Amino acid sequence: MNNDIETLILREKLQLSSIRSRTAAFGIDELLLSMLLMIILWDSINAATTVEAMIEVINTFILEYMMIKIAYQTFFTMQYGATIGKIVMKIRVVEITTLSHPSFLSAFNRSVFRIVSEVLFYLGFLWAMFDPYRRSWHDLSAKTLVIDV
Repeated sequence: MNNDIETLILREKLQLSSIRSRTAAFGIDELLLSMLLMIILWDSINAATTVEAMIEVINTFILEYMMIKIAYQTFFTMQYGATIGKIVMKIRVVEITTLSHPSFLSAFNRSVFRIVSEVLFYLGFLWAMFDPYRRSWHDLSAKTLVIDV
């Protein structure tokens, strides 16, 4: 499989995105989604009188937040091949087999495994630093690459 990817990268003259670009895109997406969560929960957070009460409000909605992240990642990856953070950083996700935007199932798979990577102390993201094609666990499971536009 690695020889196939190497051949594909050379034949199509693809440039893999840097870890720095991917990290910046991740940060932008997390900031946007966190702001959205704060807007959704503003009344509840505003009503909380202590820091502990605020944390409890946020923890109450953790599963909903994960679902929002999955929906966001799936929709934007399927529709545009990139989330807003990736669009800003001028990188995109492509399926290895087609070199086009991931299908719904591939984008959904990628989004779910992205959450798994986050829950497991971001080990899936760390994996990308040591993979020769900079693939994280969610890229490996969905058979995708992240490339420069």
